[in-house]
Amino acid sequence: MANPNDIRTLVDSFVSELTTLVRTSALEAVQGALGGSAPKRRGPGRPRGAAPVARKGKRVKRDPAAVLAVADKVHAAIKAKPGQSVEQIGKGLGMKTKDLALPIKKLVEAKKVRTKGQRRGTRYFAG
Repeated sequence: MANPNDIRTLVDSFVSELTTLVRTSALEAVQGALGGSAPKRRGPGRPRGAAPVARKGKRVKRDPAAVLAVADKVHAAIKAKPGQSVEQIGKGLGMKTKDLALPIKKLVEAKKVRTKGQRRGTRYFAG
């Protein structure tokens, strides 16, 4: 049979190891709940690159009725003041030129508007 002192020594070492494990897990739980410690510093090597750019979702198509409504406004503005550029028409309507590109294209295709000039020098007249 084992000596009572040997048993006592084994039990004491087991209790001390168990106490250390419980204390360590409790500290880790508290650090996790409080946000943890400061992030570790990176060692030598290749520096971290920029974060990848998030991809945008699929482009949303404008409602055809909305495009036609804008086209009607643009047509009225061109009738009122013929010979204006897209920038001038946009400023008069309070709209961006990129929002006017499709309605003006539709008006030109429908021959409701005619053009003179090229690119930014294009002037629009009622057709």
